[in-house]
Amino acid sequence: MAAAATATTCSSSTTTSPIHSAGPHHRRRQLNDIERDAAAAAAADDPCCCGGADHHAADEEHGHAHCHGHGHGHGSAPATPCGWRARRRRAWAAAAAPGRAWMRGVVLCLLVLVAVVGFMGSHRGGGGGGGGSGAGLGAGAGADGADDGGRLLQRVEVADADALGWTAENLTALARRPPDATTPEIWMKPGSEGYSQCIERPRNQRRTNNATVGYLIVDANGGLNQMRMGISDMVAVAKIMNASLVIPTLDHQSFWTDPSDFKDIFDVEHFKETLKEDIVVVDSVPPAYRRVKTYVRAPTSWSRASYYRDFARILKKFKVVRFTHTDSRIVNNGLAPSIQRLRCRANYKALQYKKEIEALGNTLVDRLRNGSDHYIALHLRYEKDMLSFTGCNHNLTVHEAEELTDMRLRVRHWKEKEINSEERRLQGGCPMTPREAAVFLKAMGYPSTTKIYIVAGEIYGARSMDALKAEYPNIFTHYSLATVDELEPLELYQNRLAAVDYIVALQSDVFVYTYDGNMARAVQGHRRFEGFRKTINPDRLKFVELIDKLDEGSMTWGEFQRQVKKHHENRLGGPYERLPGESPRQEEYFYSNPLPGCLCKRLERSK
Repeated sequence: MAAAATATTCSSSTTTSPIHSAGPHHRRRQLNDIERDAAAAAAADDPCCCGGADHHAADEEHGHAHCHGHGHGHGSAPATPCGWRARRRRAWAAAAAPGRAWMRGVVLCLLVLVAVVGFMGSHRGGGGGGGGSGAGLGAGAGADGADDGGRLLQRVEVADADALGWTAENLTALARRPPDATTPEIWMKPGSEGYSQCIERPRNQRRTNNATVGYLIVDANGGLNQMRMGISDMVAVAKIMNASLVIPTLDHQSFWTDPSDFKDIFDVEHFKETLKEDIVVVDSVPPAYRRVKTYVRAPTSWSRASYYRDFARILKKFKVVRFTHTDSRIVNNGLAPSIQRLRCRANYKALQYKKEIEALGNTLVDRLRNGSDHYIALHLRYEKDMLSFTGCNHNLTVHEAEELTDMRLRVRHWKEKEINSEERRLQGGCPMTPREAAVFLKAMGYPSTTKIYIVAGEIYGARSMDALKAEYPNIFTHYSLATVDELEPLELYQNRLAAVDYIVALQSDVFVYTYDGNMARAVQGHRRFEGFRKTINPDRLKFVELIDKLDEGSMTWGEFQRQVKKHHENRLGGPYERLPGESPRQEEYFYSNPLPGCLCKRLERSK
């Protein structure tokens, strides 16, 4: 009777569990090797045997670890056939387990190794191009902008996932991972509208020999940015005149009296190498021409190409010509496309700062970002010379205003002496005060935690910066970011420090300039050229009107903020074409907006 009961129990243990027979859509998950070994070992030690290890393990997985013969009132005797088979199976398992475990371990290791090698190979191949499921999962992932999850999904094939013990749930969980936080709108750059750089040198216009009609010496004048743009123009002039350009000399007599030479600020060899297929660049006039009488002239401002073609005859006669000024000496528009592209190659490619200057600029950028943070470069033109020249003294003390007037009267070449400061401000002709800049940034939505890098010289006025620092305490300059040792080689050279500021401003997330000037022109144009990085140009005329109403109490903060955003939604550095004006002096400067000329829409050719 006991034997019969045991036999009945053993046979009943082979029946299918109701949970596993729920229908064709409830297929039982196949066990992997590690689970199967564990189940076999457990079955060998279990007094309830006859159903086999796989069935028992499946029941365990579904929470039904029932043992037929236990919990049903049935006893089990060791002398039954089931007990004999159990002892035999335990003996067989004990003998075979070490060999099987070793073999399965080797197989599993090989499978994992194959999967890892395949994964690394596809990752090294880079690119999102690949067919199969990977390309479908990571649409658009690849060289730029794909998040890490997208890249990982793209590289994992189905076979690899199985070998690694991944299930479909693992893969879809990665796909469902929430994306990284999107960039707030205040930091987003405007759309390019399909424009991109187009300054390639036409093959038929590459210089093939060193034959020129003479040597052109140029004395760049003004501050760093004015000289930078003027030198770029002189490269174009040398091309028009078929002249050999001598490495330019820099202005040592301007406001800063900086003794730096070209080689102290720019990479001379890079300058030559970049332009070698356009013009001949030499370090100096050859000895044979040094005793030749040099023809010296200040070129006419805003001259056309025909002016310089005519001048080539003078160069051919005298062999050496010296231009004493380089600022705005050629027109903005009406030049051949190849000449416009050359101006951009000179400014944006050839005029590269020395490695030490580039390195310090990039170091300051890294410190500002501190990993991934955003920052604003604020060109705050609230320096003494600028305020004196424009006659602006809003928010300054009486003594400070008088000091500015005295300075203006002393500078002989400043023609305008008597200026009504308040009238000039209401006309939008004054640089924004630091307090106005703070209110403007707040109205545009920038939080008080924003990092601001001041791109300017010494700010004038004993209390001028108080309001800006109160609203935005994270204010930085090259003096506060760089160490004493880092600044020491540049500290006495304002043009070299200006080059560092240029780098930080160029790479900023947002560039805001509070008054027009050479720095503002140079940086905003370069930022357009580099993909229309966000550049805010405050409408000073409108802003003065709005902030005065706010200060008077006739406008609420909410209305003020709405109006400021409304009037600046199209002043964020997006693309638009530079248009000719009634005269070159009244039109937009070429280097402020190199479109058209150096930025083009690439038209897709029909297949």
